[in-house]
Amino acid sequence: MVTGDAPPTPPPTPDPAARSRAATPPPPSTPSPAPSPAPDHAVSTAARSPVAWARLTAVTAVGAAIDLVSKHLAFKHIADAPVPVRRADVVALDPEHLNLALIPPHEPVTVLPYLLELKLLLNPGAVFGVGPGQRGFFIVFTLIAVAAAMWMFTRWTTARDRVTHVAIGLILAGGLGNLYDRLVHGCVRDFLHPLPNVPMPFGLAWPSGETDLWPWVSNVADAFLLVGIGVLMIKLWTTGDDAAPRRAQPEDVETPG
Repeated sequence: MVTGDAPPTPPPTPDPAARSRAATPPPPSTPSPAPSPAPDHAVSTAARSPVAWARLTAVTAVGAAIDLVSKHLAFKHIADAPVPVRRADVVALDPEHLNLALIPPHEPVTVLPYLLELKLLLNPGAVFGVGPGQRGFFIVFTLIAVAAAMWMFTRWTTARDRVTHVAIGLILAGGLGNLYDRLVHGCVRDFLHPLPNVPMPFGLAWPSGETDLWPWVSNVADAFLLVGIGVLMIKLWTTGDDAAPRRAQPEDVETPG
């Protein structure tokens, strides 16, 4: 018997399929789907935003306080002696005789010549003295205006409409300040007279016969109302169709801090 070393085992033949699989790069990983946008009820509209409510409440409260304190100080210090305004006295008088009977003669206090002076006046009507004696009508009208402003805040604005919230707060402050006067005093206390002794140009006159450029005496509440309405009108004019009520978007969400 012939013995010897066994012939060497030939190397395994590579599998073409396995080599092809090894050369093929792995498929790219599928990106995870983007998260779905939050539902509408989770988006912070102004009505659902504590920050927006705090902003509106602060502007309204501070504005109304400034108005009422300024009226109190004006009727205490502008005339030679404090001028009390009692509702019973106001209601008992004809609106045309109100100031003659309850406001003593006094010299206006000049703050800035030809720009602003302070003088006392009782207004039984609305802004610019419109509708004297229509006390009940203006109380109801003010309540409707306050309700409209609150609807505008909750339905027309989002949490990030800060300027609009301030404007609505000024309107609320002005409306509530004058509403307080009508309920407590029976009329509105005025003391701000802008542009005193500045005549109308070209010898013109107002339908009432007044020849001053600004013959009306008003108060801080009236100023807040005019500024707030003016800001809202500018917003409507500058935003156009975008100012219409809309659903809040995720970017409108506002968080404290």
